[in-house]
Amino acid sequence: MEKTLPPIPAKRYFTIGEVGDLCGVKPHVLRYWEQEFTQLRPMKRRGNRRYYQHHEVLMIRRIRDLLYDQGFTISGARNKMQEIVQTERDKKRNGEVMLDGVEVLEVSDSELEDFEDTQLDDGAGVGNEQLLLVRRELFEIRNLLTAAY
Repeated sequence: MEKTLPPIPAKRYFTIGEVGDLCGVKPHVLRYWEQEFTQLRPMKRRGNRRYYQHHEVLMIRRIRDLLYDQGFTISGARNKMQEIVQTERDKKRNGEVMLDGVEVLEVSDSELEDFEDTQLDDGAGVGNEQLLLVRRELFEIRNLLTAAY
């Protein structure tokens, strides 16, 4: 049943039909999963219309993987999801960074000095100063992201 799912667009809210298409499940299955998985709580608006957020789409994909690909039962998947949510809460509580899919490179001070001492010019007029500024900005961004988690 291995099926590649489409990428999730950069939107704030998704309708149940959109989520069904993004996750490869029918809307009635999503409504059933809401009853079985307490972590799954889409916002409901006019006429009881459901609107899912990005993190809920990811959760539905995880539930789908547990049930369809890994062969969990509903109760087994429910327990596994509770375990996953608790682990993520513990990581946040302990200040661990949760940047899935992002490789964080640790650089020592000596490596920084080596980098700063090298003469870099890509032929387009980009020299050491510009690269150092960009590098420092990237480190600041990484620190902000780390602090946010």
